[in-house]
Amino acid sequence: MPSDSALPARSPRTRVSIRTQLERTGIVLLLIALIVVFTWREPAFASVDNLFSILQAASIVALLAVGVTITLAVGGFDLSIGSTAATAQMAASYVLVVWHGGALEAIAACLLLGVAAGLFNGLLITRLRVPDQLATLGTLFLLAGLQLIPTGGRSLATGTILPDGTETTGSFPAAFLAVGRARLFEVVPIPVVVLAAVTLVAVLIMEFTRWGRVIYATGGNETAARLAGALTSRYRVLAYVASGVIASLGGALIAARVGRGDVGAGNSLLLDAVAAALIGYAVWGAKRPNVLGAVVGAIFVGVLLNGLTMLNAPYYMQDFIKGALLVGALAFTFSIGRESRR
Repeated sequence: MPSDSALPARSPRTRVSIRTQLERTGIVLLLIALIVVFTWREPAFASVDNLFSILQAASIVALLAVGVTITLAVGGFDLSIGSTAATAQMAASYVLVVWHGGALEAIAACLLLGVAAGLFNGLLITRLRVPDQLATLGTLFLLAGLQLIPTGGRSLATGTILPDGTETTGSFPAAFLAVGRARLFEVVPIPVVVLAAVTLVAVLIMEFTRWGRVIYATGGNETAARLAGALTSRYRVLAYVASGVIASLGGALIAARVGRGDVGAGNSLLLDAVAAALIGYAVWGAKRPNVLGAVVGAIFVGVLLNGLTMLNAPYYMQDFIKGALLVGALAFTFSIGRESRR
């Protein structure tokens, strides 16, 4: 038997390679480990229906995280994204049950609201020079209040009494509800299909087009990008418009899924979307905002919450457990990255 001194030692290059792989795959490996543990404790967790249920639940957060990621890439931070989604689902509900509109009109109203919110944020930032976080924080409160005014703070459905005393008589048509509840080939929920399409388009634009390169260049050094000839203000506005449109699409999916305008729908969307977008920094060792990483981050959060619920973990412990795992995973990933660069 060879002595310890006779065993081949790992070269520094091998150790760096291992650290690099851990840096790139740490979050993904943790996600796989969570799935294995939850399946071991509760075999029903790995059923096809439950996995697609997780994806359906995570799809809204993932969409919003994609929007946040685009604004992070341009050097901003859209804090209004949860309120935009919440106001959009109230707008869709108002079109349907108050104005008796159809599914297309409701979705169009959502998207127009998203464009308006994005333009408002972008112009505040580029024309009035309001810092991104302050501008979008103001928009957050404006939209949070705006969604309550038409209904007097009530959720909106058939039979809701409006502030003027009238009763809503419209309803949610089946075509609109199908957007949030139907399944493609009776397996894949439509919100998951929408998320896949938006993710594909966003990845192609952000990673493989001049538009995406200018977005990252503006976020990295706006002055240098401007001196190189990029219309940085225009790109910043476009980034916020894209964020608003994606958030409003998420709002339409919420309304279609729950079948009413829920005034509490956006309460946790912002924090979950921001968490997913920031987790994206650690996915594949990107160390920058990236769309695919944000989607993985949203799925990570969705798997964690679903697994804890199936294991009957106390509701008051779930946020703590989620925070502990996220902090641990991110700390591990970034500390490995620092070690590999030494």
